[in-house]
Amino acid sequence: MNLSRRRLLLSATSIAALSIASACAPETAAPQTRSWRLPDPQPFTVTEQEWIPMPDGVRLSARIWRPDSATTEPAPAVLEYLPYRKRDTYRPYDDITGEMLASRGVAYLRVDVRGTGDSEGVITDEYSEPELADGVAVIDWIAQQDWCNGAVGMRGISWGGINTLQIAARQPPALKAIMPMCCTDNRFTDDAHYVGGALGHTNFQWGLLFKKVMAGPPDPAITGDNWADLWRQRLEATPPILKTWTEHQHFDAYWRRGSIALDYSAIKVPAYFVGGWQDSYNSPLARMSDALNVPKKTLIGPWGHTYPDMATPTGLDWAHEEVRWWAHWLKGEDTGIMDQPDVWAFIPDKTARVALPDPIPGKWVAASTPQSPTHLTLHLNSDQTLAEQPRDGAPLTTPDAGVVGQTKPEWLDRLPIDQSHDDQRSLVFETAPLETDIEVLGHPTLELRLSASQPVAHIAIRLSEVAPDGASSLVSHALQNLTHRSGHEAPAALEPGAPFTHRIPLSLTGHRFARGARIRVAISESLWPLVWPAPAPAQLSIHPGASNIALPIRTDIDDQHDFPIPVRTSQAPPPAAYEPAPPDAEGRIRIVNETPPFAYPAPGVGTMLSSSTTETSEIIEGQPAACRWTATSTSSWKRDDWDCALEAGYDLTADATTFFLREWLIARRDGEQIFERTHVSEIPRRLV
Repeated sequence: MNLSRRRLLLSATSIAALSIASACAPETAAPQTRSWRLPDPQPFTVTEQEWIPMPDGVRLSARIWRPDSATTEPAPAVLEYLPYRKRDTYRPYDDITGEMLASRGVAYLRVDVRGTGDSEGVITDEYSEPELADGVAVIDWIAQQDWCNGAVGMRGISWGGINTLQIAARQPPALKAIMPMCCTDNRFTDDAHYVGGALGHTNFQWGLLFKKVMAGPPDPAITGDNWADLWRQRLEATPPILKTWTEHQHFDAYWRRGSIALDYSAIKVPAYFVGGWQDSYNSPLARMSDALNVPKKTLIGPWGHTYPDMATPTGLDWAHEEVRWWAHWLKGEDTGIMDQPDVWAFIPDKTARVALPDPIPGKWVAASTPQSPTHLTLHLNSDQTLAEQPRDGAPLTTPDAGVVGQTKPEWLDRLPIDQSHDDQRSLVFETAPLETDIEVLGHPTLELRLSASQPVAHIAIRLSEVAPDGASSLVSHALQNLTHRSGHEAPAALEPGAPFTHRIPLSLTGHRFARGARIRVAISESLWPLVWPAPAPAQLSIHPGASNIALPIRTDIDDQHDFPIPVRTSQAPPPAAYEPAPPDAEGRIRIVNETPPFAYPAPGVGTMLSSSTTETSEIIEGQPAACRWTATSTSSWKRDDWDCALEAGYDLTADATTFFLREWLIARRDGEQIFERTHVSEIPRRLV
C-alpha cells in the first residue's frame, strides 16, 4: 500500500487496505543486538485531546500516547506534525505508530498543523513561517512536560518528513534526532510542483487536494460550539494556491525558503532517512545521505510512498528499528544501531510492474552510500545500440510519432506499465542480451550532445529492462525542461539547431538487470500527462558516439552483513490496470480517471468520511495548445447533526504565451451551500 498525499486524501479504500495489511502481517521475532533488546510491550494511555498553546495565543490540537511508566520515569517523546486531520482521516495510521512507540517506552504526539484538523488559526501554504515556528514551540512544550525526559525526536512521511527537516534546520534545543521518510530537501525540484523545471500535472492534482486540507472543518467534539466560526475563517482564508504555485516557474525566493539543500549544515542532529524505490521522493535520499555531516543512516525498501511497517506486500517489523533508533539518541542507550552499515538498500530482481501483487524478489545489501562510485559507461551509437565502444554518425532525431508518456502517466501513485507503447514513439538505444547479471545502485547519468528545434523544449529519458519476450519495464527515468540546462534560477531559451552538451542524472534506483535481458534507453521530447507540453512541437537531435549513459554498478559487493530488521509479508492488491488511450479521428487523446464516492467510518469517533475525484486530461497530437487538464474533488464529514462537505476544482488551458487557470472552492453545510469562491487567472509562461 502506498500512503501518499493523494491516496490519503482521495482514496476511501486506504483505511480498509491498512486494516488488511496489519491483520495479515505475520509475527516475527526481533533479532537481538549486542546487549540491547526490543523492550517487551508495556501499558500506555492515549489522551484524545490536548491543547498546546502557541506564543501568539493560537492553540494546536494534539493526540498523545504515553507509556504508563512515564508517570514515575519520564520518557522520551517523538513528534509527528501534519495537516492531515488526526481526529479522523489519519487516525488509523496514528494508532499504529502510537502503539508501536508508546508500548515500547517512547511517548508519541500527533499534532495538527495550525489551521488544519482541530488546531486553531488558518493555513495558507505549505511549510509556512507560522507552521515552522509553531513546530519549534511544540517541541519546547513537549520537553517541559513532567512525563518527558527532555529529549524529543521528530518523524514523518511526505509533508511530515519535509517539515521535520525544516524544523530541524531551526535547531530547537530539545530536538535530539529525526527520522524523515519519503521527503525532499528542495521544494522546487522534488516536491510535486515542477518536474525538472517543467510544469507538473501533480502541481494541480496535489493543489486541488490541498485546498480541501486548508478549508476542511474542525470537529465540534474537539473545538466546541464555535466550530462553524472557525470553519468560516478557514474558508475565507483559503487562497488561490494553484495560481501561486503556477506563477513561480523558476527556483526563486518562494521555493528557496525551506529548501534545506541550500544549507545542509543547519541540521545538527542525527538523521535516519527512509524511502522506497517506487516513490518519486527517492532521489533526495542520496543527496541528503551524502551531504549531511551528522550521524546518519539510510534505508531504501521495495515499496512506494509509505511507512515501512505499512508497506505491502513486503514491509518491515519497523518497531525493532525505530525504537532502537530513539532509544539510542533519546535515552542514551548503546543499542548498537550506529555500528551497522550506513546504508541498507533492497536490490530488486524484478520491477514492481512485473512482480506485484506478489512480493518483489531481491536482497538487502549494505553500502556506505546510496550512490555506487563505479560506473559502466555505455555509448548511444549511430546504429541505436548501447555499447562500451562509441560509434559516431549523423545526428538521430526523436520521431514525430504522437504523444509519449501514457505508460508513465503520474508523478506519484500509479505504477508504470509495459513501456513498449511509448518506446515505439521514442528514439531508442539498447544493448545486446546481457551475458551476466548487472546490479545498479544510484543515479544513472546521461551525458548528451544534442540540439532542439524550438527555443523551449523538454527531454525525457526512460531506462528500462527488456525481457526476452520483449516486455519493457521501467527502471529509472528523468525529465528536464532544457531551458533550465544551466540551473533552475535563471532559465535561458535554446538556440534552435545549435548543439550543446548536457548531463542529466536519472532518478535514484536499485535494480538487478538479469542475464539475457537487454538494457534500453528511450528518449522523447516530453512525457504527457506527467508535464504540460512545450509551447510548440519540438524535436531533439542526439549526436551518437558523443552521448553516453553511466550506470552505477555495484562492484564492491559485500553480502556478509545480515539484514537486522525482520521482514514481513502480507496480502497486496494487484496494481491498477490501465491501457494507453488511443487518439480519435482528430488525433485527440482523452484520459479520464475517476474515484467514485465511497463512505467509510473513522474508527473510534463515529464520523463517516467520503471523498471522490474526477480528473480529465486531453491533448491533440501535434497541437500542444489543445492540452487541457481539469478536475473536481469532493470530501464530506458526517456524524449526528454535523454534516459538512467541500468541493474543489480547477481547469487549465494555455496558448504559447499564457496559462489560463480557473480554480474554485465550494462548501456545504447540511446540504446547503454556504460558501463559494472562484479565481480566474492569466499567468505568463516564462520558458515553461
